[in-house]
Order: sequence, then structure tokens, then C-alpha cells
Amino acid sequence: MVSTRRGVGAYRWELAMVAVTAVWGSTFVLVRDAVAQIPPFAFIAYRFLAAALLLAALRPRLAAAGTPELAAGAAAGLALFAGYGFQTVGLQYTTASNAGFITGLSVVLTPLLAGLLLRQPPGRWPVAGALLAAVGLGLLSLQTLAVRRGDALVLGCAVAFATHILLLGRYAPRLATYRLAIVQMATAGLLGLAWAGVAGDLVVPGSADVWVALAITSVAASAAAFLIQTRAQREVSPTRTAVIFTMEPVFAGLFGFLLAGERLSARGWLGAWLILAGMLVAELGGRQPAAPGRPATEGGRP
Repeated sequence: MVSTRRGVGAYRWELAMVAVTAVWGSTFVLVRDAVAQIPPFAFIAYRFLAAALLLAALRPRLAAAGTPELAAGAAAGLALFAGYGFQTVGLQYTTASNAGFITGLSVVLTPLLAGLLLRQPPGRWPVAGALLAAVGLGLLSLQTLAVRRGDALVLGCAVAFATHILLLGRYAPRLATYRLAIVQMATAGLLGLAWAGVAGDLVVPGSADVWVALAITSVAASAAAFLIQTRAQREVSPTRTAVIFTMEPVFAGLFGFLLAGERLSARGWLGAWLILAGMLVAELGGRQPAAPGRPATEGGRP
């Protein structure tokens, strides 16, 4: 049995991750407006390099990573870079609300990818949830019979973020949290820097709005958020993490409404609710709780 003390600790980290999803949801509008003024990969490079340097400067004795943290952090950082690359570019062609809901599909994709990467069959509930969410995605983003470019790009982001959750679920319980967080952000930042350099997109931010967006996303949405997620996944399973992250699209829609006056049509709201329903069906239907760091089981099957 899991001890009461350990259960209370996991509950505390789950609440911390809910706060993280609120921060991420609030930044969709901020990032969308910033990348209208600065190339997306330059923004990613500055954001994650600043976050990595901030953490390294705060606790320099914990910044030196060994080979295990370097390898695991590089893999997680690659997934992080891919996720934010797709998301940041996609935000130029879709709304913050749409991007938030589609990013949330990573919750459905997590158990499906676990079947491929961990050779664990996803079971009927994740498949049912994926189908339900796919219908919702179509209602939310399909205009006639064409998928909007931005929505398709953000869907690639959902795949990358699902991979990132699985990688942290595998490595976080047995590696140093602080070092793993620094390496993954440094990797994402360096990849963004290389991409922007090759494309000739390395520019100095020219407006106060971009500097504010960089400050908020570097400190709150990157350094603090990914340090919390990395530490939390020592206590919370990937499945439970994915369930908690269903709150991100909800916060994205809320802040899209409050900050940008975005409105969804009746069809869009139906699609959004079907996506959320699919997420919950995929993660909660018929599943049994698992010990932190181990895959959840369905119907008691290992």
C-alpha cells in the first residue's frame, strides 16, 4: 500500500501541476501576440535558454549534470523543442482557444503512445477516448473539409508533449530533478537557437510586449513550470499527469475569452467539450491507479 504520507505528498504535487496548467493556459494569447513580432524559433531559443540559465544561476552546485541526466534531459528537451516549435508556429495561424484545446489531445495520445513505446496495449477506453476526441477536434477545427494549417501544426505539438510526459515518467523518478530540468530546457533552447540561426531569424526583440512575454514565459511558464513538472513526476504517474493536464485547454479557453475576447461558435463549443470528454474517457475509464513511475493498468491486467 502507498503510505498516507506519500499519498499526501503526491496530492500536493498534483495541485502544483494544476497551477502549472493555469500558467500555461494563460500564456497562449501572450505567445501568439509575441510571435507576430519576432520569429517563432528565436522566441523559443530566448525563452528556454533564459530559463535554463536562470535555474543554473540560482543553484549552481546542482547545475552540473552527469551522463544519465544529460542523456535523459536531451531526449526530453528534443520532445519539448518539437512541441513548442509546432505550437508556437501554429499559434500564428489559429486562435489561442483552438490551440489550447488541440494541445490537450496529448492527454489522449499519452496512453496510445505508451502502447507503442512501452509495448503496453492501450485498451478499449483510451481508443474510445481518442475517437471521441477526434470527432471533437473535427468540429472545432475543420472548416468545410479542410484542416486549418495552424490546427494541424498544433496537433503535432500534442504528439510531442505526450512523448515528453512519457519520457519524464520514465526518467524523473530515478534522476536528479534540478539537473534534469536544466538539461531539457537548455536542449530546447539550443535547438531553437540553431534553427533560428540557420533560418536567419535571430533578431533582437524590438518591443516591450515581446520582452514582457519572454520574461513571463521564461520564468513562470518554463523555469518554474518544468521544474515543478519534473519533480512532480517522481510522485505522480504519467497517466495521472495526463489527467491533470486536461485543465490546460480549459484555462486556455478561459484566458482566450478574458484577454483576447475570443468566442467559440456553438459547433466549436461542442467540439471542445467532446475533446475534454475524450480526454477523461481515455484516462479514467476502467483504469486502476498505479504506483508513481509505473504505467497504470486497465481492469487489473499488468
